[in-house]
Amino acid sequence: MTNNELKQIANTIRGLAMDGVQKANSGHPGLPMGMADVAAVLYSEHLKFNPKNPKWFDRDRFVLSGGHGSMLLYSLLHLYGYDVSMDDLKNFRQWHSKTPGHPELQDTPGVETTTGPLGQGIANAVGMALAESMLHAKYGEIVNHHTYVMCGDGDLQEGISHEACSFAGHNKLGKLIMFYDSNDITIDGDTHLSYSEDTRKRFKAYGWHVQEVDGHDYDQINEAIEIAKQKTKKPSIIICKTVIGFGSPNKQGKEEAHGAPLGQAEIVLAKQFLRIPPEDFYVPEDVVNLKIIYANIGEELENTWNEEVKIYHAKHPEQGDKLLKIINNSPLVFEPKYFDFGTKYATRNASGKILEQLVAQIDTLVGGSADLTPSNKTYAKPQTSYSPDNRAGNYVHYGVREFGMGGIMNGMALHGGILPYGGTFFVFSDYMRSSVRMAALMGLRVVYVWTHDSIGLGEDGPTHQPIEHLSSLRAIPNMVNFRPMDANETVVGWQIALERTGGPTSLILTRQDLPTVERGEGKYAYCTEARKGGYVLTEDADFDCIIVASGSEVEIALNAKKLLNNKGKKVRIVSMPSTELFDTQPCDYKKSVFPCAVENVVAVEAAASLSWYKYTGRKGKVVGIDRFGASAPFEILYDKLGITPEKVVEAVESFKA
Repeated sequence: MTNNELKQIANTIRGLAMDGVQKANSGHPGLPMGMADVAAVLYSEHLKFNPKNPKWFDRDRFVLSGGHGSMLLYSLLHLYGYDVSMDDLKNFRQWHSKTPGHPELQDTPGVETTTGPLGQGIANAVGMALAESMLHAKYGEIVNHHTYVMCGDGDLQEGISHEACSFAGHNKLGKLIMFYDSNDITIDGDTHLSYSEDTRKRFKAYGWHVQEVDGHDYDQINEAIEIAKQKTKKPSIIICKTVIGFGSPNKQGKEEAHGAPLGQAEIVLAKQFLRIPPEDFYVPEDVVNLKIIYANIGEELENTWNEEVKIYHAKHPEQGDKLLKIINNSPLVFEPKYFDFGTKYATRNASGKILEQLVAQIDTLVGGSADLTPSNKTYAKPQTSYSPDNRAGNYVHYGVREFGMGGIMNGMALHGGILPYGGTFFVFSDYMRSSVRMAALMGLRVVYVWTHDSIGLGEDGPTHQPIEHLSSLRAIPNMVNFRPMDANETVVGWQIALERTGGPTSLILTRQDLPTVERGEGKYAYCTEARKGGYVLTEDADFDCIIVASGSEVEIALNAKKLLNNKGKKVRIVSMPSTELFDTQPCDYKKSVFPCAVENVVAVEAAASLSWYKYTGRKGKVVGIDRFGASAPFEILYDKLGITPEKVVEAVESFKA
């Protein structure tokens, strides 16, 4: 395209962004107006996509990390032929519209990830580029595309950007290209109020290829992208010097252009300056035709690729079958084995043994850990480590970057063809929490292996002993947390994690050994019941109290039952590995586990008591820990902090007859 044609597209984007934000009476016009020139060059000259099939597997990915500038992305999707209509643009930020305030994966065709919390889009893009490199190593030119991400000062100030960009540089993700909207403005004002680092030197230190351009010069932008695409041994950052709110005579270059409507009077002046007709949501005829042009180009690109897939499949039938399963998102097929009764395993060790089976059966399973591999037991014997020299590796060493790991795993899941799991200590789920929340919001299939799940980790003390974490994570919608009582419930947890497609799953695992429970009749039948999240593990006839527990505390509940039985008390024991799964069961089932007639319910868990009162009811009690832990051997900690069979017995006996 000529520069005049690109300018017309960019100014159309500016007009749509101004009008959309003004009509909604909220939003962020500054980023779309400042980066419209870069976006016009990218979509017109470089991005590989098919607007009629936004999920075409070998498309380039584009991530708008600064999701507040969503009118830029929505305008692009509308102009280049995606299913985003003019009415959708006019319904910006309205109930059930395709154009919410920040881009949302499920709402808008062409949106690759939900962005808004700054910095996470960068990490998602790194994960997409990582997934592409792994699949390219397996399938060659059949999987061969770029990942582009657009970010701003806020993204680069967030700590996750340091984690993710350091990881990308170390792993030489050469098909990752980032546009940095360097406009010297944040919400508070000039960036020098809080931000003075040398971005060029920072990214060179990471091992990135660095360029700097005038973000309003089409030739410079185009040339920089061409050069970045050729730098296959390094990720690239293109520092785009721009003017926020470009075209607004009184507000461009100022913080006033960032996060509020320009005002109708200022829009009139801006349109005069940009030579845009005064009508709202104006799109010139030449720009209207873009959607036809790029729909045809995209369809031809995908048709050519489909033929290449057929040829590849004919030459490599076995690999071709695997490729088709990835493309078609076929259900997983796997069959883990149960553990023998009478054995004892820390559930983290059981998980490691299960993974050895799963990795051998599931080609798309990719593991990793935030520098805790030996402790998390996340590295299985069939795996090899991913590196620039081994792109086909299926185990990722994320380094001490928990939040980065979470965002990168989200990007891998978003890309497709990869099912990621990653480990760290459970207490460090705090570092990951925002990326975990985003995985749940997007309904991504990612698996967290969180070990050292309680005061049971012992001598490392309160800094490493999770207390409030279970209650906190149980509050996240679309997430399943699974804390198994033994090795066989750990098998169930992995089955659920790999089968679920509507959100992330955490496996919350012990450091200390636990007995593999034998229930008796039906042998492994209880494992099927464990899939319901909570079930009757054992009971006495005519029981008049219930003890419910999760994880390692089920053993304590069983020992409490023995003490109570010796006193003539009749008890039901409920194992509750997942409150979320239990809550989804039919009402009749839940009442069968917790009959209304039995009001004497005690919950026991070596964690905060907050999330258990919904099961114990008004009269029930919780034996938990509502304080921080301490440094000591775990046996002493359980005794000193009152997580013992005797304390459970006291709670049961405190009920009035």
